[in-house]
Amino acid sequence: MDIYSLAAIKAAELENELKRLGRWMDKTLPDDFFVDMGPFGSHTMCYEQWIQFVLIERIHEIIAERGEFPRNSNLGVYGVRYFDGDENARVLQQLLSELDQLINSPITSDTKTSS
Repeated sequence: MDIYSLAAIKAAELENELKRLGRWMDKTLPDDFFVDMGPFGSHTMCYEQWIQFVLIERIHEIIAERGEFPRNSNLGVYGVRYFDGDENARVLQQLLSELDQLINSPITSDTKTSS
C-alpha cells in the first residue's frame, strides 16, 4: 500500500473516532475561524475542530493531488498535551501518533518525493 492509501485509512479512522466520541460537527465553522488560527488551530478552535476541518481536509487534498505530505508531523505530541486527562481520547491520541509515524517514516519519505 502506498502512503496515499494509508493516509486515507488514517483520515477515515480519525473521522470515525471523532464521531464515536460525539466530537464531530455537522456544520462547518465560520470563515473567520480559519484566519490566523495558529498552530493546530489553537487561536480560534479546539483541537478536535482543527482535526476535522483542517487536518482531515488537508489529507484528502494531498491524496487527490498526489502531493507531498509535510516532512515532519507532531500531531500525536500535541494530542497528548491537549487531551491530557481525557481518558475518552486515548484512541484518538493513538491515531494521531500513528499518522505521525506514517508521515515521519523514512520509508514513506521516499514515496512522498518519488511520485
